[in-house]
Formats: sequence, structure tokens, C-alpha cells
Amino acid sequence: MEQAIQTIRGFNRFFTRHVGAIDARFLDMDVNLPEARLLFEIAMREPVMASGLQDALDLDRGYLSRMVARFEDRGWIRRDRVEGDARARPIRLTSSGRAAFEMLDERQRSAVAADLARLDPVERDDLVQALAKARLLLDPDAGADFRIRTFRTGDVSHIAARQSILYAASHSWGHGLELVEAETVAAFLRNFKPGREQCWIAEIEGVTAGAVFLTDEDNGTARLRLLHVEPFARRRGIGDALVRQCIGFARENGYAEIMLWTHTVLDAARRIYARHGFERIATEVHHAFGEPVQGETWRLDLTANP
Repeated sequence: MEQAIQTIRGFNRFFTRHVGAIDARFLDMDVNLPEARLLFEIAMREPVMASGLQDALDLDRGYLSRMVARFEDRGWIRRDRVEGDARARPIRLTSSGRAAFEMLDERQRSAVAADLARLDPVERDDLVQALAKARLLLDPDAGADFRIRTFRTGDVSHIAARQSILYAASHSWGHGLELVEAETVAAFLRNFKPGREQCWIAEIEGVTAGAVFLTDEDNGTARLRLLHVEPFARRRGIGDALVRQCIGFARENGYAEIMLWTHTVLDAARRIYARHGFERIATEVHHAFGEPVQGETWRLDLTANP
């Protein structure tokens, strides 16, 4: 924990310097960083009440009032009146305020573009995903809705590694599980059957939020494999959406049934399977992960009505 605290504090100090957060003239303009944020929020929300800006920026009311007054003195904003409510004074940018915002916005975009230009495409993707994931981890309610896509190069190996890490942390399943997952994804890549098999990735702002595989078991049977949802992305319906994707694909491609193997301790996954019509048909204790674990086989009959 101490190392994690030091790492985050070190990054905060670096980034504060890097973006000029404590500069009196942010990006060589006549504003500091809080004033730049206020100008941005007004431009995005106008007409906006001071209370709305206070909520958006989480600023002290008196501090916000002084910044708004400075903007008025510079001629950057005007405060309208609302007929019938003398206290309501919505804020708008003036033409000079709009010009100041556009100049500031362009300088910010140029500064970010200069940082990104120093990186190659893989490094840029790494940076963007790392920053998005940091925000999602610190604020799980942030981010746009998830989207589901098919796999790309590197995805399936990443999924196996990520699941191994998550299950080692949550259930102490170590190298035994990692071996099973590595063999599963290797076989998927080696024997992939386009139009009969697929891997889907759920993403939030480009960050992997979950995944699932569907493989061909022959004789009209498909197998759902390696379903997982990242901890930061849970309670968004991602697990249900991934299972629906598998079921829809299997129906469209003429499968008669879907089988899957799970474990009694995985309550959240079992609830998802049950919601989508899967039924447990067998249980068996195994030692593949080291210590005894009760595995379960579930089946969904696709010949019945949806």
C-alpha cells in the first residue's frame, strides 16, 4: 500500500508540473487553471446558473463568486435576467469571452497533441487506455456506455492473463487455472472456425471491461467459455450482454445447445446463466486448480422457444 501511495503522489506532482496547474498564467493566457476550468464549463453549459457551475466544479461558493466577478470585469460573460425571478441570473459568454475560450481550447488541444506526437501508435493507445482506466477505477460511475466488439490480435492472450490474475486474487486459483486458460485460448486461436466461433470484448472508452468466448464442440453443440467482467465495470449489465451475444450467435448459426463449465462458488456468473435459461445438469469436485473445487456443467437448449 505504501508503494502505491508514493507512486500516485509522485504522478500527481509530475502531472501538476506537466500541465502547468499552478502557473499564474495557464498556457500563457490571463487565467489560472481554475479559471480555465470555469471558462470551459460556461462554454459547454451556457446559459448556466452559478449553482450549476458550483456543482460541476465542486468549488467554494465565495471563490466561484470572485472568479465570476473577474470574468464580468473582463467583459467575458454577461448575466441575464429571468422574467418573474429576480434571483435567477443565468450566465453566458460574450463574444470576447467566446474568443478567449476558443483560444484557450486551441492551446490545450495543441499541448495535448504535442505530447501524443512524441509517441508511436501503440504507445498512444497505451497512454489513452491507462488514463481512461485510472479514471474508471477511481470513479466507477464515470465513462460512457459499454460497447461489444469481436476480438483483435492480442486480445485472447490478454483475457487469459487477466482472468488468471483476477481469480488468483479472489479465489487463490493459481497456476492450475492459468494452465487451463492458456490451453483454451491457444486452441481457440489454432483451430478458429470463422462463422462458427467467436470471442467478444466489452469495452468502456477503449478499456477492456469483460469478455467471453463461444467455441464449436461439433454435433450441434457450442460451448460458452471464459466469461468475465472487470471489477470496475460490474453492475452495468455487461455479463448479461455478453451471454446474450453468445446465445444470439449460436441461434443464428444453427446450434442446438450451448454447454458451459463453471463453479459453485461463482454466484454472480451462475445467476447470469440462470437468467438466460441455462440449467445445471451435473456437478463434480475436481483438483485442477490445486485444492478441491466443485465444478458445475450447465446447458441451454436452443431448440426450445427463446
